[in-house]
Amino acid sequence: MRIAVSKGRILQEALEIFARAGIVPEVDPERSRQLILPCRDSDLELVILRAADVPTYVALGAAELGVTGSDVLMESRIAGLYEPLDLNIARCRLVVAGPAGAAACLTRPRVRVATKYVRLAQEFFAARGQQAITVKLYGSMELAPLAGLADCIVDLVDTGKTLEANGLESYQTLAAISSRLIVNRGAWKLHHDQVMPVLARLRHAVEANQEHA
Repeated sequence: MRIAVSKGRILQEALEIFARAGIVPEVDPERSRQLILPCRDSDLELVILRAADVPTYVALGAAELGVTGSDVLMESRIAGLYEPLDLNIARCRLVVAGPAGAAACLTRPRVRVATKYVRLAQEFFAARGQQAITVKLYGSMELAPLAGLADCIVDLVDTGKTLEANGLESYQTLAAISSRLIVNRGAWKLHHDQVMPVLARLRHAVEANQEHA
């Protein structure tokens, strides 16, 4: 079976959980250019992907399982996926943020928002009776209010230091975010006897990781 895993911080932290579960790639993902990594003493393979692509690969059966952030799942809402386990890694917050002292933008009828979470941003502001004019960006989100491109941003925040360094502050938290194990419905039903032992090992590893945190 294949486990699709997001690159970056999620991969780094997931590898610790995998190691506790006895799932160890044969080569170091940080040093190898391979995108499909066989695991030692196992029929499992890790598939290294962009975070946004993980749900698609799993839902369409190119990987039976996956690890990605709950923010990606909330935004994509791809059908055909189960979320049986919160890995409790890569924890952060999805927030509305903008220039310090300028939270009044949350009361305007219309607000311009820079984000890659277009659906979540529009739903948040619609629930407040505001129209969100979204500007879709993929990086350096903090620059958008500083350059006059947007009134605020909707983005992930960990420590908040990057916001502070750029004269921004968090206005409101939309959701607490962590990484989830996902399984496609086909694998859950047709390969249940293979999926469940892997799920049990990972659940035990998550519990052990929390005990040592």
